[in-house]
Amino acid sequence: MTRPRVAILISGRGSNMMSLIEAAAAPDFPAEIAVVISNRPDAHGLARAQAANIPTRMVDHKAHADRASFDTALHAVLVEEQIDLVCLAGFMRLLTGPFVENWRGRMINIHPALLPSFKGLHTHERALAEGVRIHGCTVHFVTPEMDVGPILMQAAVPVLDTDTPDTLGARVLAQEHVIYPAALRLVVERRAMLREGRVVIDEFMLAPPALVVPPAG
Repeated sequence: MTRPRVAILISGRGSNMMSLIEAAAAPDFPAEIAVVISNRPDAHGLARAQAANIPTRMVDHKAHADRASFDTALHAVLVEEQIDLVCLAGFMRLLTGPFVENWRGRMINIHPALLPSFKGLHTHERALAEGVRIHGCTVHFVTPEMDVGPILMQAAVPVLDTDTPDTLGARVLAQEHVIYPAALRLVVERRAMLREGRVVIDEFMLAPPALVVPPAG
């Protein structure tokens, strides 16, 4: 049986990309990573994907006059690659409304914060500055407005008094690598889907909505 084809969109090192590639290498994973696409030719993740024998494509945003023309070119590549689902993994581009609508319910993203808190960039620095005691990450469906899509899965980590943005970010990243493949599996197996703008999880699936990791030691 042919597995659904997943495209991963990246702009940088591809850390979450690798977690998806490694998960999909398991015989029982219900989807295949068909292609990795970057908007930056110097993205380190391209070399990492190639080393894992995953085909790569590049759609350089600088070669396009505006967001709409870039998104048109990106959509054409996804169609050419016969993609069923799209995962954003450190993809640093705001996508236009028409592009997002074309992939509604079939495109997910991971964000390094517990949405709806700390949308946008520099989430770990902002979490420390605000003095929150719990931080984490979120996998959500992509909608035209940034970082507000219906939430699929979240993982929480404690914020320690000794934390820096780097130490806090490292703990959050470890949980990103856990929940992103798990969330992709839910979507592929249709155990999580959009219904009237909200995520509906299979009522027979016994899984917690969040993973809370205790402090080390």
